Amino acid sequence: MPPKTSQEIQAESLKQKGNEYFKKGFLGAAIDAYTEAIAFSPGVAIYWTNRALCHRRKSDWPRVENDCTKALELDRNSVKARFLLGLALAELSRFSEAIRELEKALEALRNDTRLVRSDNLDDIWRVLAAAKYRQWEEEARARREKQQALGEELKLLMKNRLFQQVAQLLGKEGALNGSATVDVNALGSTAGLDAVKSQQVQSLVQQYQERLNTLENVFDKAGAPDRPAEIPDFLCCKITMDIFKDPVITPSGVTYERAVLVDHLNSGKHFDPVTRAKLTPEQLVPNLALRETVQHFLDDHGWAYNPH
Repeated sequence: MPPKTSQEIQAESLKQKGNEYFKKGFLGAAIDAYTEAIAFSPGVAIYWTNRALCHRRKSDWPRVENDCTKALELDRNSVKARFLLGLALAELSRFSEAIRELEKALEALRNDTRLVRSDNLDDIWRVLAAAKYRQWEEEARARREKQQALGEELKLLMKNRLFQQVAQLLGKEGALNGSATVDVNALGSTAGLDAVKSQQVQSLVQQYQERLNTLENVFDKAGAPDRPAEIPDFLCCKITMDIFKDPVITPSGVTYERAVLVDHLNSGKHFDPVTRAKLTPEQLVPNLALRETVQHFLDDHGWAYNPH
């Protein structure tokens, strides 16, 4: 490795000063230090991500986006830059873009077991879940509005059809219409009808009510995936009781959240929390089938991303 140039040494010194300022909460001074470091050595990604962290503390999301975009141009594998970019995009309500970046960060964390710690993964998952939940809320609201409008239109068409059928039966073409002020249930008791026609009208009204109930059942079932319910137990970790983010299976056949189990093992507890059998991190195998099942469930039930 060639020796560092004077500019690189100066840039590194400024980064250290920026770190000290950041720890003390002097964000303006930290930003100035990182900016000077970038001026001396613009090709170092961490200078950009460190400055982005300062902008994050100030909730200056456009600047977070700009710095992280530059950091990723320099280092596509920077999980920190990917996460901060996703966070900034989510705060700017650009949910599709945020989700794309956060999913890349989450996948990178899953694929590099050296980086997997519960706080790292939880930070990414929390922001990703919030972005997906807010996206689902917008989509669910749009679906409800469309379903409501379509339902009202179909009900009016069904009502008009009933009135036309009754008018034809009574020989009063055009005399009835589907106005909301007309009582459908009163049609069968129209004054002056003989028993046969009265029964025929009542039969038409009954058919209308049955079709109306069928229509309401169809729309009720169509809206079911958007109504919050209980998350199935088998999709949740036995330790955290939360839905799985990165499930791994032990030789004992028990599945856990990877980061939480790794923390458990790294604390000196070299055993399976449930079976108590001896266990090391190297024995953990990704439960890809369960991860896919969880993802399918979340895709169909966006409310399950609710961080609360």
